[in-house]
Amino acid sequence: MMQGNVFRIYPDDEQKTLIEKHIGSSRFIYNRFLHIKKVFYEKFRIDISLLELEKYLPMFKEIYPWLKEVNSQSLQQERKNLQDAYSRFFKGQNGFPKWKTKKENNKSFQIPQRYRLNLTSSKVFLPGIGWMKIKMHRDMFSPEFLENLIETTEVKGEVIVEKDLNAEFLRTATVRRTPTGKYYISILMEDREEYPEIQEYSEDTTVGIDLGIKDFAIISTGEKIANPKFLKTSLSRLKTFQRRVSRKLKGSNNRRKAVKQLAKIHEKISNQRHDFQHKESNTLLSENQAVAVETLNIKGMKKNHKLAQAISDSAWGSFVSKLEYKAKRLGKTVFRIGMWEPSTKTCNVCGYHNQDITLDVREWECPDCRTVHDRDINAAINIKKFALTT
Repeated sequence: MMQGNVFRIYPDDEQKTLIEKHIGSSRFIYNRFLHIKKVFYEKFRIDISLLELEKYLPMFKEIYPWLKEVNSQSLQQERKNLQDAYSRFFKGQNGFPKWKTKKENNKSFQIPQRYRLNLTSSKVFLPGIGWMKIKMHRDMFSPEFLENLIETTEVKGEVIVEKDLNAEFLRTATVRRTPTGKYYISILMEDREEYPEIQEYSEDTTVGIDLGIKDFAIISTGEKIANPKFLKTSLSRLKTFQRRVSRKLKGSNNRRKAVKQLAKIHEKISNQRHDFQHKESNTLLSENQAVAVETLNIKGMKKNHKLAQAISDSAWGSFVSKLEYKAKRLGKTVFRIGMWEPSTKTCNVCGYHNQDITLDVREWECPDCRTVHDRDINAAINIKKFALTT
């Protein structure tokens, strides 16, 4: 199976400049390729292929000589990224490809070839940038995998793993800079392990989950996971630092410092949220064979401006994504029921459909069987039932 390994890297000042050149040049080439494809299609109804786009790169290097200062493989990779964006668009997975701007938080570029890892001194070599320190907080290869499958070279007693000698296992590396000025490298690797077979599940080993705002998740067993509301907790501090940014002169060093301080708060909130979701998803999948969740129209729900911030703070989509990819690796099952299933308004005991329930109703009594329901627990039980019966 494919696995991503993310490690922090520590470039020096000169290497930081080179990384910024790679990021800027990759963004520039992506936008040029997108412009070419759009012009040819809008004016001539011609779809420029990946191979035809490649022919424009030498011409761009002649017009813009600074493109020669960066790794050519990183620039060529932008053709594939653009093609992938178009493929996802035609499959209905994403919107139409957009221009990359300097204001985007995702500052990155890719290295498909020629990078190297020094496992002895914990360093990584990036073509066009050089060797830099890497913090490998966990082993990328198991001892058996390293000994039997990975081809290594030894230089001055240090073990080097070259991408080009291990192209079967090591794939594209992505270098990313965060808004707070930290640098990371993500290395995609094929570990040759097969996904486990899907484990059998039953009604007793399956739980339904109703995602909410007041409580982050309500389990069909009656358990409720409190919503930590990391954004709401830090909101007053965020507003303070946002005011500091707005008062600084645009383009000044003081403004850049204030922006970085603001970015650190956002980064902390994001890290807290991911840590919480990783722990809760691990717990749910370790204790159950199958998990059922409801498909939510999150984009549509955010149009309610009274709830938009709380919905964004909960990050349900990110949580469900974590459940799905972890379940695949563990051989567990994640059900997604339709967004129009009446999980909240249906009595889980007799099946009575109550049309009168509004958002402010937290408990209700079934007119038929007189069962008193907690709104969210009832929904979670119904989500489980719908998943097992469809």
